Amino acid sequence: MSTPPEAARPSSAAPANLVDPAALLDPAGLLDPAGLVAAARARTGLQDFGDTSWMAALEALCATCREGMGLSARAQKAQHRRILQLLENRLRIVETLRRHPEVLQVPVERPLILTGFPRTGTSALFNLLAANGAHRPLLLWEGNHPDPLDEPVAGPDPRMLALAAMLERARAAAPEFAAIHEARADGPEECVQLMAHSIAYVQQGFEPLFEPYRSVFLEHDLAQVYREYVTFLRLLQWQRPGERWLLKTPAHLWGLDHLRDELPDSVVVCTHRDPTKLVASYCSMLAALMQTDEPLDLPSFGPRVLDYLARSMDRALDVREQGRAPQIVDVSYRAFVEDPLATVASVHEQLGLPLDDGLRETYRRHVEANPQNRHGRHRYELGMFGLTEADVRGRLERYLDTHGALALA
Repeated sequence: MSTPPEAARPSSAAPANLVDPAALLDPAGLLDPAGLVAAARARTGLQDFGDTSWMAALEALCATCREGMGLSARAQKAQHRRILQLLENRLRIVETLRRHPEVLQVPVERPLILTGFPRTGTSALFNLLAANGAHRPLLLWEGNHPDPLDEPVAGPDPRMLALAAMLERARAAAPEFAAIHEARADGPEECVQLMAHSIAYVQQGFEPLFEPYRSVFLEHDLAQVYREYVTFLRLLQWQRPGERWLLKTPAHLWGLDHLRDELPDSVVVCTHRDPTKLVASYCSMLAALMQTDEPLDLPSFGPRVLDYLARSMDRALDVREQGRAPQIVDVSYRAFVEDPLATVASVHEQLGLPLDDGLRETYRRHVEANPQNRHGRHRYELGMFGLTEADVRGRLERYLDTHGALALA
């Protein structure tokens, strides 16, 4: 397998005398799509973004962050920095592929992919499976920085260290969020950060709930997003090889058919939980992520979240019923919580994965070191978000008819 050369891309730093054009704009202008594109090109010295079918999504994303969500000025600046970083990274990725077309030949074989509704144990099962040395999980910092460094460094990647420091500051500012979702810069994490480099994807999760991004996302053909997703995985495999990719995001419910098209030998583990529990939990997590000028209107927020979740599952059910999904193993959240070791053993058995005594012991130690609610209990109620159990069951009736035995077990 090819290994990356010592200088895989141009410097990520802007020349000392270059002023970021976006820095000259007022806070609202920070989210101007043309300004962001120009700034990314100026800061990197690169021009080629590759496929540009995402431009309409960028315009809608910027409009939503400026006006559609009521974000505070601080949150808008954070979105400016995040989107600019995505665009800069995209330029560097395209340049790396131009210089090293062999990246496109790097195999991505038999990936193990977790999905299911959010808050159904996907993260806990993901972290448990990541304890298996045969698995190569996507790490949080890699999702944020898939492009290679200019030159190799001794020790940890400085971008990982910077992200770790930022997360530590965030935990200190909002320690209660660790009870909702723990994140480590060098820990396994969802694919959404990586796939955000295609711009027309779910971003941080709350953007597709608001217009105009919601409509653009729902209408966008995700085939190109998943083609690029596999390219990003090849690029990371080229830099840091592993035996078998371990991947995860609930958002893959939107693209099971594209997973099969792009990764035909992939296998998927889908988790299931009582939706009256998971919807409230997901509403609470997204509300905690958003920074708005005014308190978030929770009673109108809940129906938005429920509709998004229902549409994602309807999409997945359509694909499964039409026989266009990869091989899927379904897992009960309750069974996993009650006996995680039995659940992971069942996953191994159903997928034909080896499980010897040494690996069983590795899994056992991980479970003992990571008890449920070790960072505190996440408390939430449906009523806070303008929903009742009847609302949830009614909107997700098709899901319950299909997977209720596992979800309600």
